[in-house]
Amino acid sequence: MLGESPSAAIACSAAPKRGAPKKRGNYNCGRCGLPKKGHVCPAGDGHVLPPRSDHRLRRSLSFDEDRTPAPVSATPAMEEEEVAETSVAAAPAAADEEEVEVGGGVLPVSCLVEVLRRLSPKELMGAAAVCRGWMECVKRVWRSAEELRLRVSPRSQIGFVGSVLHKCAGLARLTLRIESDVDATLLACVAFSCPSLEAFEINIGDNAVNQITGDELGRFVAEKRCLSILKVEGCTSLGFLNLYSSSLSILWLSDLCCISKMVISCLNLKELSLDFTRQENDSTDLVTVMDSLGRTCPRLRNMHIASIQLCNEAVLALASTNLRVRGLRMLSLVLGSRITDAAVAAIVSSYSSLELLDLSGSSISDSGIGMICNTFSQTLSRLLLALCPNITSSGIQFATAQLPLLQLIDCGMSKCAINSQYESPEENGLIGNEGSGELGRCQKSPMPKPQPIYQKLIIKHGCLRKISLWGCSGLDALYLNCPELNDLNLNSCTNLHPERLLLQCPNLEHVHASGCQDMLIGAIRNQVLNEFAAVQNHLPCKRLADGSKRVQVPGYPLQQPSDDGKHKRLRQTPCTMHLD
Repeated sequence: MLGESPSAAIACSAAPKRGAPKKRGNYNCGRCGLPKKGHVCPAGDGHVLPPRSDHRLRRSLSFDEDRTPAPVSATPAMEEEEVAETSVAAAPAAADEEEVEVGGGVLPVSCLVEVLRRLSPKELMGAAAVCRGWMECVKRVWRSAEELRLRVSPRSQIGFVGSVLHKCAGLARLTLRIESDVDATLLACVAFSCPSLEAFEINIGDNAVNQITGDELGRFVAEKRCLSILKVEGCTSLGFLNLYSSSLSILWLSDLCCISKMVISCLNLKELSLDFTRQENDSTDLVTVMDSLGRTCPRLRNMHIASIQLCNEAVLALASTNLRVRGLRMLSLVLGSRITDAAVAAIVSSYSSLELLDLSGSSISDSGIGMICNTFSQTLSRLLLALCPNITSSGIQFATAQLPLLQLIDCGMSKCAINSQYESPEENGLIGNEGSGELGRCQKSPMPKPQPIYQKLIIKHGCLRKISLWGCSGLDALYLNCPELNDLNLNSCTNLHPERLLLQCPNLEHVHASGCQDMLIGAIRNQVLNEFAAVQNHLPCKRLADGSKRVQVPGYPLQQPSDDGKHKRLRQTPCTMHLD
């Protein structure tokens, strides 16, 4: 009151206030946690003091780094789980929002929810054990969760995954990292707990086995009417696959092997990735698979197939379907050593607007590169031709000259030095005796061994941002004039001569030179540093009176920018050398 003295007001505020009567069985104070007997609670306002934590605030996707565990009690089942990360969407705050007691004060529920949603699922379970108010906030976080990323250790049971998913009724995106064997029980648990799931991803650990069959996966996809993204690793036990869905738009399946039948009937499918195992005994009929994909997925835009069984017949089957009416944008056919220029001719005749083409591991030649350049000169921006032994530096130079929109080119391991260590029996002086059927040794004149043929590569391009030449041991000279280049990969370019290297790339940021000679690494550093020094050293020069030499004039006025404002400044970009 206004008439009271300050000392009386302080004494009145320091006097303890009695809270609401507690139920029997509570032997500790509900405010500070100390024993009640002979206790005067210092928290006179009745605010609950939560346990302190040394955690710092984290974003939703930053739980991969190491951190100190929270000092909260957890059940044994909870301690077995290893959670990677979680992303939760906060619910909108109401007008008459409730408040919760935190640290001797009052905090709106929405603020506490915003803090709790940055915790991992394991930490959320610990936070729910603080008090009833915190438990209600944690339940609100679970109910409003939209994305969850969970890593399950080998000691865990599928019941833990079900208990976590049961709390997230509105979950839309789920990523599971399974480090133990997995079967159809997981699919049943996800289908029951997440009725509105839109994106589902299963990552399998190194020592884990995916035992899900094709029939079980097909039933899961058919039941999830809202599922649009499905990514599954370790699909070695599928056997056959029948997928029918009107909502699925992205499908990734890896580690496929010996698929007897594959039917993917998804009218809205736009991106497909099928990665087969590198086994010679793989009995998958890729010709039938490619023909079926072209007929049942009319809206397909991005396709990636990785298999050593890829051949010209499979590419022709894909190009002959009605898929060419719709048109692809990105086509990746990797590890098909039996893909030749005939397959390239089928591709360029069926698709006219490709933006990415990946034929790594194929047997195409410079003629195939010419067909690619003539057809996709106005659309192609990424060209990947790694592990293609039949292409030459002339074909690479022609591609960079004829594709003005090219931003990425990968020619790794395509220019390798010829191995001249192999010697035939005739070269060793061993000849056969036709009469006796025995091998005899005779003296032969020494034959000169074939010397490896090295080539030079000259690239001048205004839009290229990344060039990958890893493992090109057949190159001994490289000249690059690419103003927009920011990433250059020269790993294992063992025969590249330091004096035949010229880099005119002012925006270069990353140079990969692992496995290169020390002199080459030094030459790269010198050129990069000299370019940056030239950018920094922009002082004008003036010739002496006798005309002998040019010297810098620090006091000379710098050039003023033009009136139209189009004067371009030299921009310095730091460059990093990667030698690991």
